[in-house]
Amino acid sequence: MSTDMDPRLGLNRAVESHPARVVEAAGDQDMVAAVRLAADEKRAVGVLATGHGPSLAADGAVLVNTRRMDGVRVDAERATAWIEAGARWRDVLAHTTPHGLAPLNGASPDVGVIGYLTGGGAGLLGRRYGFAADHVRRLRLVTADGRFREVTADTDPDLFWAVRGGKDNFGLVVSAEVDLFPVARLYGGGLYFPAEATAEVLHAYAEWVRQLPETMATSVLLARNTDLPDAPESLRGRSVTHLRIAYSGDPADGERLVRPMRALRPAALLDTVRDMPYADSGTIHHDPVSAPYVAYDRNVLLGELTADTVDTLLALTAPDTGGAFPTELRHFGGAYARPPQVPNCVGGRDAAFSLFPRATPEPGILRRRDDLLAGLRPWSTGGISLNFAGVEDTAPDRVRAAYTPADFDRLRTLKAQHDPDNMFRINFNIPPKGDDR
Repeated sequence: MSTDMDPRLGLNRAVESHPARVVEAAGDQDMVAAVRLAADEKRAVGVLATGHGPSLAADGAVLVNTRRMDGVRVDAERATAWIEAGARWRDVLAHTTPHGLAPLNGASPDVGVIGYLTGGGAGLLGRRYGFAADHVRRLRLVTADGRFREVTADTDPDLFWAVRGGKDNFGLVVSAEVDLFPVARLYGGGLYFPAEATAEVLHAYAEWVRQLPETMATSVLLARNTDLPDAPESLRGRSVTHLRIAYSGDPADGERLVRPMRALRPAALLDTVRDMPYADSGTIHHDPVSAPYVAYDRNVLLGELTADTVDTLLALTAPDTGGAFPTELRHFGGAYARPPQVPNCVGGRDAAFSLFPRATPEPGILRRRDDLLAGLRPWSTGGISLNFAGVEDTAPDRVRAAYTPADFDRLRTLKAQHDPDNMFRINFNIPPKGDDR
């Protein structure tokens, strides 16, 4: 078996697990059997789909790999999709877009659905509709007692509240039913500016986003492009400031809204913003379908983006050289800030932006990344997003930062009820109340 197909390993190899048992689940009953096996052997349980967001190594544990469970069913009349544990967003889009319907998917079609949903899920339509977790209707999961359960707001409101935002702390999610939305097209793409334009772009961006409607989702990536043949020639090997745009309203309105950023000088090296079918939404962020890599992710949620915030970001990312690591600034607000119709524990609703640097493990680079996060502390809400957290964020105080204090206390109480032995601890762990190790 090649390492790429090794069921112990995810895409991000910041963690390499050595589990006692690996279960390559093909269906519901395999996941039930895995939990019961772990209980019999008094082992922890971990779960792996795509492995974009590793936390702890599953050493000595039972590791459940769900990649074979990639089924998707769409009910176009009800505007819902039923999605299995190992499906990626590309699998979902292939089934939904022929009906003119869109899920609240992430920017990359290669990301696993269930981990994204249970971590909140901030994507291309989020400012308009909210977190993806806000629109989960039903969950099927296996709890620590080895029971297979279907959970809704009516059948088990506490557990339904906790899983939507609590990641895999309360059980293995087998499948989920989610809402779909009547979005068939986007006005979207990227404006790729040269590194010397970074200050101009970021200061203009900080003012521009103040006036944007909730139908406009944007982010800015500071990064060096690869010097590979599949990279556009105008970007190859260059450091760029990449403005990403996803507007879900009328294309003519989108063109008008983007016009001020197109007018910036120096002009963009490449402009891919256009009217597109929603099926092409993965081209907006243009994230590569990566070979395995090692990345130490961290993030901070920001309450505002002022001129001083931008100056600090510029000083600590060295945009003229592409910085030491890719850094994304993403606009929140809009529907993200509103409480969902069915409550959940997703935190970060007070954030106006997220800042997400992705660093390789060299000590000098990690130190510069941490200097950046520390430098932005004056504008931080104090919160983080678990979907952008990494292997250094598994300590209880870091996990706590993803929730309000009251919600974290309630999560610990529910954890003690549903998983008192903390079987599901190979994750960004929420310890049961009474367990203060």
